[in-house]
Amino acid sequence: MTIQVNDQAPNFELENEEGKTVQLSDFQGKYVVLYFYPKDMTPGCTTEACDFRDHHESFENLDAVIVGISPDPQDKHQKFKEKHDLPFMLLVDKDHQVAEKYGVWKLKKNFGKEYMGIERSTFVIDKEGKLIKEWRKVRVKGHVEEALKFIEDQS
Repeated sequence: MTIQVNDQAPNFELENEEGKTVQLSDFQGKYVVLYFYPKDMTPGCTTEACDFRDHHESFENLDAVIVGISPDPQDKHQKFKEKHDLPFMLLVDKDHQVAEKYGVWKLKKNFGKEYMGIERSTFVIDKEGKLIKEWRKVRVKGHVEEALKFIEDQS
């Protein structure tokens, strides 16, 4: 059973790009935009991360934090963050435990090959830790603006 809208978001503990342990509960009292993405340095993931970067201040003004999660290791997150000047943290979910809790660890197909990986998805968690919105199978173009508008409408 994966998390659904109106469920309490399960707390988790992961390392960020600097090796510091981060828990979801660290952000209590703020909106959390939790976005899962497949891989650092790939075209779609870079576009999405840069879109979040470009709207970061608007999210902050709404008392929202952005948190990216992928299975990539800490050093790759660090390079990705530095290369694209990302002002938010990236968390390492190498064993995909958090991705599984959110139901985004899926069987994927690419060029005739099947493999397990992250289905690009975004979740908004309210200030009390409840999941209030989800986007699954995200198309990158226009998505960040849609997430921002959703949080604006909550305020």
